[in-house]
Amino acid sequence: MPSLQTVSDMLGLSEALLGDLLWTVGILAAFFGLRAALGSLARRSLKESRSRYAVRKTVNATLTLLLLVGLALVWTDVGGGLATYFAILSAGVAVSLADPLANAAAWLFIVTRQPFRLGDRIEINGQRGDIVDISVFQFSMVEIGNWVDADQSTGRLIHIPNAWVFKHGSTNYTLGFEFIWDELPVTVTFESNWREAKEILTEIVDRVGVDVSQDQAAGELTETAEHYAVEYTYLTPIVWTAVADIGVTLTMRYVCRPRRRRATAAQIWEEVLDAFAKRDDIDFAYPTTRFYDNRAEGKPDARAQD
Repeated sequence: MPSLQTVSDMLGLSEALLGDLLWTVGILAAFFGLRAALGSLARRSLKESRSRYAVRKTVNATLTLLLLVGLALVWTDVGGGLATYFAILSAGVAVSLADPLANAAAWLFIVTRQPFRLGDRIEINGQRGDIVDISVFQFSMVEIGNWVDADQSTGRLIHIPNAWVFKHGSTNYTLGFEFIWDELPVTVTFESNWREAKEILTEIVDRVGVDVSQDQAAGELTETAEHYAVEYTYLTPIVWTAVADIGVTLTMRYVCRPRRRRATAAQIWEEVLDAFAKRDDIDFAYPTTRFYDNRAEGKPDARAQD
């Protein structure tokens, strides 16, 4: 078997450079071999897809970090050489790899600070969806909304650069307090018995609009308050009263799970429609044209004088 010196003379390379090349090939072979072996082991050992995903992402991230460290040690001298290498490297890639480096830095922020996690529903820069993948340079989510109403899925995948978390604020629907407030306004005519309508809506939202027990919601709120300055006085459903130009608006406000918002609203509306259909003294209000004669219809002490 030819010696390292003989091979270096044949290739016209220095012995040190040839050694570094051989170490690089060995490290790359170990990287791909370990990744394939550990991935195969995870597929055989773990039945749940989410567990396999988590293991695969952790293994890939760890092996990639070890690969970079190994290559850096091979191609630099320990100590001053390593510092010089990183100084030259940072200066050379600052411009050409600015976006990838920003995405990698944002990935470190995402995995350490966890503004969102796998499975969370978020909104960032106008894009809304459920997180299905977080990689070194981008995260992916299944889109919700857009042309579909009530936060339902469109079926499209959105791939977003990680650096967006540094440039845009993100809204998390599910982190910490895993419920959101929803409101359904119902407007009845001025002539309707709005007090009876409010009692009906209160009964319906108390019965149907409770998507989670108050004890559970309060418990999660207490846990969230340990990390964020969040405070709610009331978690029970409530109906608010306001006057609109076409009638009296009664707004039902209740806590629900983000992914059940449409289903809960649909059930509440069906109950409201059935209940109002049975009442002759309650009518929905809608834009109409009406001629009002104050002298004939106004209150006796508030009528215009002839």
